[in-house]
Amino acid sequence: MTQQLVGLDKITDTVAKFTAVVSRRLPDDVTSRLTTLATEERQPMALMIYDTMKKNQELAGELKRPSCQDTGLVQIFVQVGSHFPYIDGLSEALKEAIGEATQLAPLRHNTVETFDEYNTGTNVGSKSPWLYWDVAEGRDDLQLHVYLAGGGCSLPGQGRTLMPGEGYEGAVKFVMDVMTSYGLNACPPLLVGVGIGSSIDAAAFMSKLALMRPVHSHSVNEVAAQLEVDLEEAINSIGLGPQGLGGSKSVMGVNIENSARHPSVLSVAVNTGCWSHRRGTIRFDKDLNYELLTHEGVEL
Repeated sequence: MTQQLVGLDKITDTVAKFTAVVSRRLPDDVTSRLTTLATEERQPMALMIYDTMKKNQELAGELKRPSCQDTGLVQIFVQVGSHFPYIDGLSEALKEAIGEATQLAPLRHNTVETFDEYNTGTNVGSKSPWLYWDVAEGRDDLQLHVYLAGGGCSLPGQGRTLMPGEGYEGAVKFVMDVMTSYGLNACPPLLVGVGIGSSIDAAAFMSKLALMRPVHSHSVNEVAAQLEVDLEEAINSIGLGPQGLGGSKSVMGVNIENSARHPSVLSVAVNTGCWSHRRGTIRFDKDLNYELLTHEGVEL
C-alpha cells in the first residue's frame, strides 16, 4: 500500500472516531455555556431540565452512546492547505469516515436519497456527508469542523432577500419572526447563526458557518458584534427557556457572519443549533498528527 493510501486510511479512521466522540460529548464551550445558563436560571421547571441535560451528557459519556437519538445529517467544513499532502482522495476518505462512524457510534441512519426516497443505511449518499470546501493557500495542514445537524434544529433554517428600504431593521425582524415561529421546536437554548450579505446562497452558507464559531464569541465587526448582543437579549425576552417550556434564557448566543453586498440587495439567513450542539473541530498537520480544538483531554 502506498504512503498516500496509508495516510488517507489514517484520516478516515481518526475522523470516524472523532465523529463518534462528537455524537456523545458536547464541545467544551457548549458545556460551559449551558452550565452558566443554568446558574442564571430561577424557574424550577427550567432548572430541572438543565439538570436532566447534565445527567444525559454524563450517561452518554459513561455508556459511549449518542447524547440524542437524532444524530443528524453530517456536514463537514473542510479547510485544507494547498500543500497538504493528502488532498487528493480526501473527499472519499471523509465519506468513508462517516460510514465507519455510523457503525462505531452508532449513528442513526439519517441519509435519505431525495426523490428516490430510500434510506441508504450508512449516512453516506448523494453529496452526503455535505462537504464545504475552503482551500488555504500556502498551508500544509487540514482543519475540519464536523457537525451533526439534527432535524429539529435544522427546521428553523430560513432565508430571505429584503427590499433595500427594509434595511437592517428588516433583517432583525426576519430573525425574530423565525425565532417566534420555529424556535420553540428546535430544542432551546439555541445557538443562532445569522448570515447577512448580497445573495441568499451566501447568507445561508454564512449562517451555517456561524454555528461553527465558539458559543458566545463575537464578530470582529463592532456593529455586528453589538447586533449579536441585541438579538440575544431580544430572543431571550421571548421566554422560550430550555426545551421551550419557559425560562429566562432562550439562546446560548447569537453569531453573525457577514459579507459585502450589492447596494440594492440585503439577504439574511438563519440557522440554529440545539442545546445538544454536536460539533467538533480537529486539526491535522502534514504528518497527520492531530489536535482536538473543541474536546480537551479526549484521545481517539
